[in-house]
Amino acid sequence: MIYIWFLIQILIGYNLLTPLFLAICYFLSSKRKYQSIVNHKHDYAIIVTAYQQTTLLPSVVQSLLNMNYNNYLIYIVADNCDITNLNFDDPKVILLKPPSVLASNTRSHLYAIANFKRDHEILTIIDSDNLTDPEYLNELNTYFAQGFEAVQGIRKAKNLNTNYACMDAARDIYYHFYDGEVLFQLGSSATLAGSGMAFKTALYKTCFENYDLTGAGFDKVLQAKILLLDKRIAFAPGAIVYDEKTTNANQLVNQRSRWINTWFKYSIFGFHIILKGLTRMDINQLLFGLVVVRPPLFMFILLSVLCLIINLFISPVFAVIWIIAFFMFIIGFYIPLRFYKADPRIYNSLVNIPKFIYFQLVSLFYAKNANKRSIATKHQIEQ
Repeated sequence: MIYIWFLIQILIGYNLLTPLFLAICYFLSSKRKYQSIVNHKHDYAIIVTAYQQTTLLPSVVQSLLNMNYNNYLIYIVADNCDITNLNFDDPKVILLKPPSVLASNTRSHLYAIANFKRDHEILTIIDSDNLTDPEYLNELNTYFAQGFEAVQGIRKAKNLNTNYACMDAARDIYYHFYDGEVLFQLGSSATLAGSGMAFKTALYKTCFENYDLTGAGFDKVLQAKILLLDKRIAFAPGAIVYDEKTTNANQLVNQRSRWINTWFKYSIFGFHIILKGLTRMDINQLLFGLVVVRPPLFMFILLSVLCLIINLFISPVFAVIWIIAFFMFIIGFYIPLRFYKADPRIYNSLVNIPKFIYFQLVSLFYAKNANKRSIATKHQIEQ
């Protein structure tokens, strides 16, 4: 039993130590710079998926039309939406209303592809609450010009108007640094974030044309399929989309319950990727697989706290080790905030982390039936 308890602690505790270890490896490694190439303008299809809600679509479309790029068309898939009041005069905007409810990201994407006005080389996926930086497509071009077939941009907070939004943004910064910037520079792949990502159209079709996926988590399946095809996902820190952060507890619970559900459902892909990486001795697949099997932040933090409490009674020495591990994790958490020059409001919100974790525990309770509770996060327009 002692050895089993020791092994359990190692499996939990390494999650606290890994961020700082990866950060050290990142800062000691040589960084490859990808130079912008402007002589070839790839043809993009921008797919904007909306489910039931259309209120934010005009601002989304306007930000896309304001980009410093002209070789693209915008396809809005208004699934189960009332489009009576949607009017877009620009010929670059194609509004699509599926004849029946799709209730699936991948079905919406494939519906857009089936209705392409021309044979677009690349597609990029934007959520119905995102705004894009004017240089978004130019930044993606840099990586496609280097031969990558999949690229993940960075999602920055569009709103920091509540403590929930600020803590949500802090979480995003943490993952963008470790699962994007660090992984990619160390020779692995960036994880996909659901939007602000782009793919060669042929690659996307290869992954999903014969794979009908419902519920949340299409990005988890897609990234696994790409890695198992022996390809890398590039990280483009200059390809910025501004994402609406959760502003209240109800949004947080619904959103996180879906995300937790997808981790339980699709983390098995990580073991497949690790196994293939071991057989090929491929750093891309090995590192990525280890990240995919990692539990959500709140899970391994709570499990680590439990281990610390138990050791306070049975092994003070190990309790001290756990305290040191927590200190190292805090340093590892602080590094991304400093690296990306986080807004002061984000730092101030961190005192509410216990409340944030509590609501994620509530989300865990609802995770099993997450897709029945809600399919998409409902956002409110600020007055």
